[in-house]
Amino acid sequence: MQPGSAHPENNPTPGTAPAGPDVAAGTRVLVAMSGGVDSSVAAAMLIDQGYSVEGATLKLWGGDGDSGCCSVADVDDARRVAQKLGIRHHVFNFGADFDTHVVDPYVAAHQQGITPNPCVECNRHVKFDRLLQRARQLGFEFIATGHHVRRVATPHGFALARAVDAAKDQSYVVHMLDADVLAHCLFPIGDITKAQVREYANAMGMRTANKPDSQDVCFIAKSQGGRLTFLGSRIPLRSATVVDTAGVTVGSVDAVELLTIGQRRGLNVAAGERRYVVDVDVPGQRVVIGGPEDLLTDAVSLAGMTWSATPLNSGEVVLVQCSAHGDALPATIDDASAERVLVRFAEPTRRVAPGQSVVLYRGDVVVGGGIAQR
Repeated sequence: MQPGSAHPENNPTPGTAPAGPDVAAGTRVLVAMSGGVDSSVAAAMLIDQGYSVEGATLKLWGGDGDSGCCSVADVDDARRVAQKLGIRHHVFNFGADFDTHVVDPYVAAHQQGITPNPCVECNRHVKFDRLLQRARQLGFEFIATGHHVRRVATPHGFALARAVDAAKDQSYVVHMLDADVLAHCLFPIGDITKAQVREYANAMGMRTANKPDSQDVCFIAKSQGGRLTFLGSRIPLRSATVVDTAGVTVGSVDAVELLTIGQRRGLNVAAGERRYVVDVDVPGQRVVIGGPEDLLTDAVSLAGMTWSATPLNSGEVVLVQCSAHGDALPATIDDASAERVLVRFAEPTRRVAPGQSVVLYRGDVVVGGGIAQR
């Protein structure tokens, strides 16, 4: 098999691999290959669509980890898939960037009682910034990934939209991509379902066809004690007093840095009904717990906004997603600026932990997103 050509005799039933955009044959694309089935199929689909494809696996984390996309086995899986497809495979060591933009801020956030979102920051700073820079230096016009999202044309340029497979949609974790970046990004599997992705991989005999999806933070090793061990080796963990909403002491915790808004487990409090963390004061070593009603709010303040096009105006109605797998909630933009936005929900909803991303949509199209504030 010649480099840049897939196995046409192994292609799945017509209709499972939508045609690519109208581009010149041979346009160079660098595919981020994590060693999973999604990026494997993304590479194969682009080859079938006539692109000149090469693969790249990113080495991001050199410490302990029992999940994610940084293991030796994952690199080997990506390399073997690239060999099967007949394409060149690169390995880029972006470990320093990963430490600076993902791991260090993750640790610092816990010191402040903030709940970070490391996957979002990895996409923001490494997978769609550092990788794109490297790709352009090497003469590639596009980068591509196996994310379940779609790139759609708008009057303002390209925008990000939800995937066809709503259950696997990943627009939340790549919401920060603006039109300038999206002009150089391709998402081949966004128009097919996860089941079709696996069918495609099985039809081509890929070793990744039935590989489970990665779910956890790649640099936190559950087998090595999880967040407790990871953070405890980097910052001092301090005990805290646990009080109820009336200020009555009801218990204590060993590590206040490990708690987040909405948490129910690990509070060491005996109560007849469920209690949740409603406030974390790391400097004061104090945790407030309450019932589910104490978590409700009608608004969330966002900072560090990124916009797909122009910022929204006050009074505009949007859909809001507050977690990677959360429901889209109707809301209104209030007190908007380019950098900060107050989002007012149509109905009271559970509070968003400070540090978490909140993404704004019009229908299925991402219009912006920011970081929840206290």
